[in-house]
Amino acid sequence: MIAIPAVDLRQGACVQLVGGSYDAERIRIPDPVAQANAFYADGFRHLHVVDLDAATGRGDNAAVIDAILKLPERIVTVGGGIRTIERARELVDRGAARVVVGTRAVEDPAFVAEVASAVPGKVVVSLDVRGREVTTRGWAHGSGKMIDTLLETLRGLDLAGVLVTAVHVEGTLGGVDAALYEEVVAASPVDVIASGGVGSADDLRTLARLGCRAAVVGMALYTGALDAPAIAKEFSA
Repeated sequence: MIAIPAVDLRQGACVQLVGGSYDAERIRIPDPVAQANAFYADGFRHLHVVDLDAATGRGDNAAVIDAILKLPERIVTVGGGIRTIERARELVDRGAARVVVGTRAVEDPAFVAEVASAVPGKVVVSLDVRGREVTTRGWAHGSGKMIDTLLETLRGLDLAGVLVTAVHVEGTLGGVDAALYEEVVAASPVDVIASGGVGSADDLRTLARLGCRAAVVGMALYTGALDAPAIAKEFSA
Protein backbone atom coordinates (compact mmCIF):
# COMPACT_ATOMS: atom_id res chain seq x y z
CA MET A 1 0.00 0.00 0.00
CA ILE A 2 1.12 3.56 -0.73
CA ALA A 3 0.84 6.46 1.71
CA ILE A 4 0.08 9.71 -0.10
CA PRO A 5 0.43 13.10 1.61
CA ALA A 6 -2.50 15.47 1.22
CA VAL A 7 -1.96 19.02 0.03
CA ASP A 8 -5.31 20.75 0.48
CA LEU A 9 -5.43 24.24 -1.00
CA ARG A 10 -7.45 27.16 0.32
CA GLN A 11 -6.91 30.84 -0.53
CA GLY A 12 -3.45 30.04 -1.87
CA ALA A 13 -2.34 28.26 1.30
CA CYS A 14 -1.96 24.63 2.31
CA VAL A 15 -4.53 23.79 5.01
CA GLN A 16 -5.98 20.99 7.07
CA LEU A 17 -9.59 21.00 8.23
CA VAL A 18 -11.30 18.94 10.92
CA GLY A 19 -14.42 17.06 9.88
CA GLY A 20 -14.55 18.88 6.58
CA SER A 21 -15.61 22.12 8.28
CA TYR A 22 -14.24 25.39 6.93
CA ASP A 23 -14.76 26.81 10.42
CA ALA A 24 -12.36 24.20 11.82
CA GLU A 25 -9.14 24.97 9.99
CA ARG A 26 -6.34 23.65 12.19
CA ILE A 27 -3.29 23.91 9.91
CA ARG A 28 -2.33 26.75 7.53
CA ILE A 29 0.98 26.81 5.67
CA PRO A 30 1.45 29.81 3.38
CA ASP A 31 3.64 28.13 0.73
CA PRO A 32 2.08 24.91 -0.63
CA VAL A 33 4.87 24.37 -3.18
CA ALA A 34 7.47 24.42 -0.41
CA GLN A 35 5.33 21.96 1.52
CA ALA A 36 5.13 19.68 -1.52
CA ASN A 37 8.91 19.78 -1.77
CA ALA A 38 9.19 18.98 1.94
CA PHE A 39 7.13 15.85 1.45
CA TYR A 40 9.35 14.85 -1.45
CA ALA A 41 12.42 15.41 0.74
CA ASP A 42 10.85 13.04 3.29
CA GLY A 43 10.82 10.34 0.62
CA PHE A 44 7.26 10.49 -0.70
CA ARG A 45 6.83 10.40 -4.47
CA HIS A 46 3.06 10.73 -4.64
CA LEU A 47 0.96 13.75 -3.69
CA HIS A 48 -2.79 14.23 -3.43
CA VAL A 49 -3.63 17.87 -4.21
CA VAL A 50 -7.16 19.17 -3.67
CA ASP A 51 -8.46 22.63 -4.54
CA LEU A 52 -10.95 23.22 -1.73
CA ASP A 53 -12.00 26.59 -3.11
CA ALA A 54 -12.85 25.15 -6.51
CA ALA A 55 -14.70 22.27 -4.86
CA THR A 56 -16.96 24.67 -2.97
CA GLY A 57 -17.31 27.41 -5.57
CA ARG A 58 -15.20 29.91 -3.66
CA GLY A 59 -12.63 30.50 -6.42
CA ASP A 60 -9.64 28.38 -7.36
CA ASN A 61 -5.97 27.68 -6.73
CA ALA A 62 -5.08 26.87 -10.33
CA ALA A 63 -1.77 28.75 -10.26
CA VAL A 64 -0.59 26.81 -7.21
CA ILE A 65 -1.61 23.52 -8.80
CA ASP A 66 0.31 24.38 -11.96
CA ALA A 67 3.41 25.13 -9.88
CA ILE A 68 3.17 21.79 -8.07
CA LEU A 69 2.67 19.94 -11.35
CA LYS A 70 5.91 21.46 -12.65
CA LEU A 71 7.97 19.84 -9.89
CA PRO A 72 10.12 17.16 -11.57
CA GLU A 73 9.66 13.39 -11.38
CA ARG A 74 6.63 13.45 -9.11
CA ILE A 75 3.29 11.63 -9.24
CA VAL A 76 0.48 14.07 -8.51
CA THR A 77 -3.24 13.40 -8.23
CA VAL A 78 -5.39 16.53 -8.52
CA GLY A 79 -8.97 17.03 -7.38
CA GLY A 80 -11.43 19.73 -6.44
CA GLY A 81 -14.00 21.27 -8.74
CA ILE A 82 -13.29 19.06 -11.76
CA ARG A 83 -16.73 19.06 -13.34
CA THR A 84 -15.95 19.04 -17.07
CA ILE A 85 -14.08 16.73 -19.42
CA GLU A 86 -12.12 19.75 -20.64
CA ARG A 87 -10.75 20.47 -17.16
CA ALA A 88 -9.83 16.82 -16.64
CA ARG A 89 -7.96 16.74 -19.94
CA GLU A 90 -6.25 20.04 -19.19
CA LEU A 91 -4.88 18.77 -15.89
CA VAL A 92 -3.64 15.53 -17.44
CA ASP A 93 -1.99 17.52 -20.23
CA ARG A 94 -0.31 19.70 -17.59
CA GLY A 95 1.17 16.67 -15.88
CA ALA A 96 -1.38 15.28 -13.44
CA ALA A 97 -1.01 11.52 -13.12
CA ARG A 98 -4.64 11.21 -12.08
CA VAL A 99 -7.65 13.50 -11.69
CA VAL A 100 -10.36 13.20 -9.07
CA VAL A 101 -14.03 13.76 -9.82
CA GLY A 102 -16.45 13.94 -6.94
CA THR A 103 -19.56 16.10 -6.84
CA ARG A 104 -20.48 15.74 -10.50
CA ALA A 105 -19.74 12.02 -10.40
CA VAL A 106 -22.37 11.67 -7.68
CA GLU A 107 -24.92 14.03 -9.17
CA ASP A 108 -24.46 12.89 -12.80
CA PRO A 109 -23.28 9.25 -12.97
CA ALA A 110 -23.17 9.34 -16.79
CA PHE A 111 -20.35 11.89 -16.50
CA VAL A 112 -18.08 9.29 -14.91
CA ALA A 113 -18.29 7.06 -17.97
CA GLU A 114 -17.67 10.03 -20.26
CA VAL A 115 -14.61 11.33 -18.43
CA ALA A 116 -13.20 7.82 -17.98
CA SER A 117 -13.43 7.37 -21.73
CA ALA A 118 -11.81 10.75 -22.37
CA VAL A 119 -8.80 10.10 -20.08
CA PRO A 120 -8.78 6.32 -19.63
CA GLY A 121 -7.03 4.97 -16.57
CA LYS A 122 -6.53 8.47 -15.17
CA VAL A 123 -9.76 9.11 -13.25
CA VAL A 124 -10.33 8.55 -9.55
CA VAL A 125 -13.93 8.83 -8.38
CA SER A 126 -14.20 10.50 -4.99
CA LEU A 127 -16.95 9.38 -2.63
CA ASP A 128 -16.98 11.37 0.62
CA VAL A 129 -19.12 9.71 3.25
CA ARG A 130 -20.64 10.44 6.61
CA GLY A 131 -21.63 7.07 7.96
CA ARG A 132 -22.54 5.47 4.63
CA GLU A 133 -24.20 8.46 2.94
CA VAL A 134 -22.18 10.18 0.21
CA THR A 135 -21.81 13.95 0.55
CA THR A 136 -21.11 16.52 -2.18
CA ARG A 137 -19.85 20.07 -2.77
CA GLY A 138 -16.96 20.03 -0.36
CA TRP A 139 -18.77 17.76 2.13
CA ALA A 140 -21.46 20.40 2.65
CA HIS A 141 -24.50 18.50 1.30
CA GLY A 142 -25.89 15.02 1.81
CA SER A 143 -26.70 13.36 -1.52
CA GLY A 144 -29.23 10.87 -0.17
CA LYS A 145 -27.23 8.15 -1.94
CA MET A 146 -25.50 5.30 -0.16
CA ILE A 147 -21.94 4.33 -1.00
CA ASP A 148 -22.69 0.73 -1.93
CA THR A 149 -25.15 1.89 -4.59
CA LEU A 150 -22.65 4.31 -6.12
CA LEU A 151 -19.81 1.76 -6.10
CA GLU A 152 -21.93 -0.51 -8.26
CA THR A 153 -22.20 2.20 -10.94
CA LEU A 154 -18.40 2.10 -11.40
CA ARG A 155 -18.35 -1.47 -12.64
CA GLY A 156 -16.84 -1.88 -16.12
CA LEU A 157 -15.32 1.62 -16.29
CA ASP A 158 -11.63 2.29 -17.02
CA LEU A 159 -10.86 4.06 -13.74
CA ALA A 160 -7.69 4.50 -11.70
CA GLY A 161 -9.62 3.85 -8.50
CA VAL A 162 -12.14 5.17 -6.00
CA LEU A 163 -11.18 7.52 -3.16
CA VAL A 164 -13.37 7.02 -0.11
CA THR A 165 -13.07 9.71 2.55
CA ALA A 166 -14.65 9.06 5.94
CA VAL A 167 -15.65 12.66 6.61
CA HIS A 168 -16.93 11.84 10.09
CA VAL A 169 -13.35 11.11 11.24
CA GLU A 170 -11.45 13.39 8.85
CA GLY A 171 -8.72 15.38 10.56
CA THR A 172 -9.39 13.91 14.00
CA LEU A 173 -6.36 11.56 14.27
CA GLY A 174 -8.82 9.26 16.06
CA GLY A 175 -8.35 6.19 13.89
CA VAL A 176 -9.81 4.93 10.63
CA ASP A 177 -13.31 3.58 10.11
CA ALA A 178 -12.16 0.01 9.53
CA ALA A 179 -15.69 -1.35 9.12
CA LEU A 180 -16.36 1.12 6.33
CA TYR A 181 -13.25 0.17 4.39
CA GLU A 182 -13.85 -3.54 4.85
CA GLU A 183 -17.26 -3.07 3.23
CA VAL A 184 -15.92 -0.80 0.47
CA VAL A 185 -13.04 -3.08 -0.52
CA ALA A 186 -15.43 -6.02 -0.73
CA ALA A 187 -17.92 -4.08 -2.88
CA SER A 188 -15.67 -1.96 -5.09
CA PRO A 189 -14.88 -3.07 -8.64
CA VAL A 190 -11.76 -0.84 -8.66
CA ASP A 191 -8.81 -0.13 -6.35
CA VAL A 192 -9.74 1.65 -3.11
CA ILE A 193 -7.89 4.70 -1.79
CA ALA A 194 -8.73 5.50 1.83
CA SER A 195 -8.77 8.87 3.57
CA GLY A 196 -9.80 10.11 6.98
CA GLY A 197 -8.84 9.46 10.58
CA VAL A 198 -5.28 8.17 10.17
CA GLY A 199 -3.41 8.91 13.37
CA SER A 200 -0.79 6.18 13.58
CA ALA A 201 1.22 3.74 11.52
CA ASP A 202 -1.06 1.00 12.84
CA ASP A 203 -4.01 2.74 11.18
CA LEU A 204 -2.17 2.50 7.87
CA ARG A 205 -1.35 -1.15 8.52
CA THR A 206 -5.03 -1.78 9.16
CA LEU A 207 -5.95 -0.23 5.81
CA ALA A 208 -3.28 -2.31 4.08
CA ARG A 209 -4.60 -5.47 5.72
CA LEU A 210 -8.12 -4.65 4.58
CA GLY A 211 -6.92 -4.42 0.99
CA CYS A 212 -6.79 -0.68 0.34
CA ARG A 213 -4.42 0.21 -2.50
CA ALA A 214 -3.40 3.55 -1.01
CA ALA A 215 -4.17 5.95 1.81
CA VAL A 216 -4.20 9.74 1.72
CA VAL A 217 -2.68 11.11 4.92
CA GLY A 218 -3.04 14.69 6.10
CA MET A 219 -3.32 15.86 9.69
CA ALA A 220 -1.08 13.13 11.11
CA LEU A 221 1.81 14.24 8.91
CA TYR A 222 1.27 17.96 9.49
CA THR A 223 1.12 17.61 13.27
CA GLY A 224 4.04 15.20 13.54
CA ALA A 225 1.87 12.36 14.86
CA LEU A 226 3.51 10.28 12.13
CA ASP A 227 7.23 10.18 11.38
CA ALA A 228 7.12 11.25 7.74
CA PRO A 229 10.37 9.61 6.50
CA ALA A 230 9.51 6.33 8.25
CA ILE A 231 6.01 6.31 6.77
CA ALA A 232 7.33 7.13 3.30
CA LYS A 233 9.75 4.20 3.56
CA GLU A 234 7.25 1.64 4.93
CA PHE A 235 4.31 2.52 2.71
CA SER A 236 5.94 3.00 -0.68
CA ALA A 237 4.35 0.16 -2.65
